[in-house]
Amino acid sequence: MKKPISISFIAHLLFYFIPVLFGYSQDHTIYFKTPAKNFTESLPIGNGSLGAMIFGNPNRERLILNEKSLWSGGMQDADREDANQYLEQIQNLLLEGKNKEAQDLLQANFVSKGVGSGNAKGAKEHYGAYQTLGDLWITWKDTLSEVREYSRILNLVEAIATVNWDRNGNKISQEFYSSIPDQVMIIRVSSEKSNGLNFSLGLDRKENAKVTIEEGNRLQMVGQLPNKDLPGMKFASLVQVIPSNGQLSQIDNQIKISESSEVFIIIAAATDYSLQNPASRDGNPLEKVKSRINSFRLDGAKERHLKAFQAWYNRNSLKMDTSNPVVQSMSTPERLKNYSQGGKDAQLPVLYYNYGKYLLISSSQPGELPSNLQGIWAQEYQTPWNGDYHIDINVQMNYWLAEPMGYGELAEPLHKFTYNLMENGAKTAKAYYNAPGWVAHVISNPWLYTSPGEGASWGSTMTGGAWLTEHIWEHFRYTGDTLFLKEYYPVLKGASEFLAAVLIKEPKHGYYVTAPSNSPENSYLMPDGFRGFTAMGPTIDMQIARELFGNTIQAAEILGIDQDLVRDLKEKRKNLAPNSIGAKGDLNEWLEDWEDAEPQHRHVSHLYGLHPYDEITPWDTPDLAEAVKKTLAIRGDDGTGWSRAWKINFWARLGDGDHALVLLKKLLDPVTDDGEKIVMQKGGTYSNLFCAHPPFQIDGNFGGTVGIIEMLFQSHGNEETIRLLPALPSDSDWQSGSMKGMHARGGFVVDFSWEKGKIMEGQITSNLGKSCSFLVPSGMKIKDAQGKIIAENSGDQADIFYFPTQAGGTYLLSK
Repeated sequence: MKKPISISFIAHLLFYFIPVLFGYSQDHTIYFKTPAKNFTESLPIGNGSLGAMIFGNPNRERLILNEKSLWSGGMQDADREDANQYLEQIQNLLLEGKNKEAQDLLQANFVSKGVGSGNAKGAKEHYGAYQTLGDLWITWKDTLSEVREYSRILNLVEAIATVNWDRNGNKISQEFYSSIPDQVMIIRVSSEKSNGLNFSLGLDRKENAKVTIEEGNRLQMVGQLPNKDLPGMKFASLVQVIPSNGQLSQIDNQIKISESSEVFIIIAAATDYSLQNPASRDGNPLEKVKSRINSFRLDGAKERHLKAFQAWYNRNSLKMDTSNPVVQSMSTPERLKNYSQGGKDAQLPVLYYNYGKYLLISSSQPGELPSNLQGIWAQEYQTPWNGDYHIDINVQMNYWLAEPMGYGELAEPLHKFTYNLMENGAKTAKAYYNAPGWVAHVISNPWLYTSPGEGASWGSTMTGGAWLTEHIWEHFRYTGDTLFLKEYYPVLKGASEFLAAVLIKEPKHGYYVTAPSNSPENSYLMPDGFRGFTAMGPTIDMQIARELFGNTIQAAEILGIDQDLVRDLKEKRKNLAPNSIGAKGDLNEWLEDWEDAEPQHRHVSHLYGLHPYDEITPWDTPDLAEAVKKTLAIRGDDGTGWSRAWKINFWARLGDGDHALVLLKKLLDPVTDDGEKIVMQKGGTYSNLFCAHPPFQIDGNFGGTVGIIEMLFQSHGNEETIRLLPALPSDSDWQSGSMKGMHARGGFVVDFSWEKGKIMEGQITSNLGKSCSFLVPSGMKIKDAQGKIIAENSGDQADIFYFPTQAGGTYLLSK
């Protein structure tokens, strides 16, 4: 006699297969079995400017809302106009080796006027802070009955978050997405039963806002943020409720939905921030959101959203051919834990890669502000470090993945932001250095702050703006767009004019060096025991100057202009202090071979020449590459989230995929958000795959994503040589896979696949018709469209081959 199958067994099987039933895939889905307990378990959606974090609570759903331009504070005059009178004295003290005296004078005079960033708590200062828009609440009527079959999923391919559960036999589904074409957020709530939806909808903000109900079906919020003694930014949000049936009523400041089967909730938000002129105001935010809501058409909204988002998302792909059925039933936090304990999960790095491109598309669209320290997702009114633009690596790291993924247009906000810094940067250059051109130091914001910070130990680094210009030149390297180069050439020119003007000759070797400056946030020990940060010619400054001068020289020559400037820059570039190797065999961070005050400091700024700049490579500068390895050994593999991400890129550039994988696994170490204090040498990944600095900073996500790219695909160096699998780990999970739609410097698009660690096939498409420098694997051929072999490697080692290409031509790589 057969035994009946128990209900509990069926329920268990159903729970096991919930991920499959709701479209779970190991490489494109973030999956939770429970509602979010906190911010770092919630799911992000965004359309570049309007974002939300979804908690998925079936009793009281919370959406943390964000609008990208919502900043307190405003324009401020933070320059000390007379600071430049102390410049020569500070420089002379440095030349005499009197670093302490120079540092004291710098701290007294080369800081911001006023409070600057407010010690990273500038929400109520002129500097301001990025702030949450507020919270949307869905409060359910029936909360006593047990919830079953719960799932919460973010589908990265569709940019749609879903929450599903069953209560009393009534299956409830919530669907969330933020539409790029419609510039609104859409929530669809549905039930299996015709009268199964009974909830109230509320909108609130803890400060500086008022919420009312308009027309019976709209929640309206208007407010104004503080800006010290001046009027601050105005903002508005409008939430419209569209039920298919049932009734709407009003309870206090909430809209009540009763006995409906389907409800659409449409959200719009806007501010009066002016991207073209931040000193002014741009229109009435309430009228903006009313216009968006009134013009929105529900018919075809989801199709429009999918078409727009997937046009970005599907441009490139990474696949690993190995999968582990054991992880299929695991939630994302369970997969993180399993991976940290040595479990196999080849698709987890692919998921992390896909999440990186998802976050970039969702937080940075053309015509907006750049993605900030939190992307567009924050829950605070005083965000960590003001949620601003740190330009000594962090905002730059946000955009490292844009060009190789073919998302150069998504870096437009950073290009425009850099261009807009020039006006304030010219005033700052005059005030502190009496120099031409423009400068920006370490921190900035939507108000285009360029002054030093309030503390010289970290805030006087002078090459933040120059670093930003690298992204402009990189865009040209990838696209060859001379119209773009002509438009942005003034940015390169002005940054070069500034650096060229502030260089002085140090007495020991006669090198040109920056002074005064520092190596971002780090300090040194002089032989007499003095611990300092103020120096002349720190290595990162010299590397950035070489890169910037070289880029400006090339740009001027391409455009046929500024021959006098080119001559000056060539002379100065030739005599800049070079990279040097210290007594320990490591790369010196300072002009002198001083000891590091913190040998394992999170910043490894003097390896800028390895990545993102490419003047140090294992094939062109092997001695310097070995010194870099020694430096990384001394620094160690720990650090904050973004620091670990940067180290992945370092080791990949060195061709050591196994060590890069060690860092990737460290970056993926699970971190629980339990209110712990910030620990600057501890990083990892939260349950929702947000990078833990800690706290959350999005730069680590982007840096880790591009680290995976560098392990599998590179195109840097003097010859811009395309290299496939340059740092492939020996781990079995990585031995078979494919990449498609990868962009290489020189205007190439590359697809390729590999098996057992060897390239099997691929294709190269030339957008510009430039000659291709390609590291052809052993036993491979490259053929043109007519099948003619134009490059062939019959040897037993990969070798570089050069071949001419035609614009639009496709070339096949085969055995």
